[in-house]
Formats: sequence, C-alpha cells, structure tokens
Amino acid sequence: MDFILEDYHRNTPDNELIDDLKSVAVKLKKSTVTMLEYNENGKFHSSTLQRRFGSWFRVLELAELQASRSKLNISENELFVNLEKVWTRLGRQPKYVEMKKNLSEYSVGTYEKKFGSWQRALKLFIEYINNDVSSENKSVTKNKLGQNNKNKNFQHKTKREISDRLRFRILMRDGFSCKKCGKSPSKEFGTELHVDHIIPWSKGGETIPENLETKCKQCNLGKGNAFNV
Repeated sequence: MDFILEDYHRNTPDNELIDDLKSVAVKLKKSTVTMLEYNENGKFHSSTLQRRFGSWFRVLELAELQASRSKLNISENELFVNLEKVWTRLGRQPKYVEMKKNLSEYSVGTYEKKFGSWQRALKLFIEYINNDVSSENKSVTKNKLGQNNKNKNFQHKTKREISDRLRFRILMRDGFSCKKCGKSPSKEFGTELHVDHIIPWSKGGETIPENLETKCKQCNLGKGNAFNV
C-alpha cells in the first residue's frame, strides 16, 4: 500500500510515559537518555513520546532530564515525526508557509538545511512512511480477519500494535476523513482522528490494512467492542 509523493498507546496517561523514561534514566544511571537508549530499554518507543509531547527535548524537559544534545543537531526521525503530526493535524500535505511555531515544532528552514529543500524533505518523508510496508503481514486471508472465527483460542497472525507508519498510511488511504461521519481536520480544524481495527483484536481481528480504518475520536470511542458481521 504505497503512496506516491504506533501499541498505538493513545490511551496511556502522560505521567506513565514520562515515568517510564525516568525509570530508564535510573536504570542507566544517567542524567539524560537518547532516543536510541530509550528504544532499547523503555516500555514504549521514542516516537510515541515525541508525538505526544512534540519533541524529544520537550520529553526530556518534562522528565527533568538534561538535553542529550544540541537542538541544532536534530535527527531525521524527529523531523519526520513532527511532519507526520503536522500533516495529520491539517488532514493534508502541509504547505511551505504553514511550517510555523503554532503548528510545527520546527521551521521550514530547519527542513531545508537538513534535506536541501522542502520538496526533498517531503519526498524522503514519504519514503520513510512506506519503508516498513514489506514487514506487514499480507498473507492473512479474509476468514482470518476474525469474521468467521468463533474459536476463543485462536492465534493471531499479526501484532495488535498499529505502527506509526502504518497508521499514517491508513490515514492517507482514507483521505484523513472519518469513515463513519466524514469529519476531517481539513474541513474542521482540530478534529482528532484515530486508526483502529474494524473487527476488534479481541474478536480475532488482525492488524492489516484491510481490517483498519480511520474514525474521528467521537465515532471511535462510541464504537466500543461492537462490530457488524
């Protein structure tokens, strides 16, 4: 499911994410923690914390840890996570002039310095988003989605977690619009979109594109664990 041009942990409390980072710092006996160190020792993933709080520097600040490096040395991953957040908030591809503080953690100039141009940054971002497509389990047949599975002891063929990049690809596929009510950030700024299983994980639903869809926060939270078969 390529395009041309994250457990998702959305219900995890802020303090639990920050406390986990603090515990990693205690474990490593360090006053700061890099993203790589956290990914190797933490319960969650650094991109989950970045998406929740805006940047790794802000995460470290909230955990009362020291900055691990200069803000001038921003990683490509941090810039891509920020771009994903902006793109999702807008419900469309960000424009050059929109990469400002009220919407973006980093300026468009930061992207130009890192990647050479804004267009190249967008191109590499799409490559980054599509980079793990081959890791998706594409061999799960329709009956394994859970529709015909009445055995409570079934074994899943995929993980429950929806990766950040898979989530973003589903949002793009669905046009950044709720599949139930049609709400979209591009039409109503501030609309919060979720990506969730159509057939719930608890009912045997697999984490594959065919069993994932975009819903706004209100429609998704109202769904519960019910589904139509």
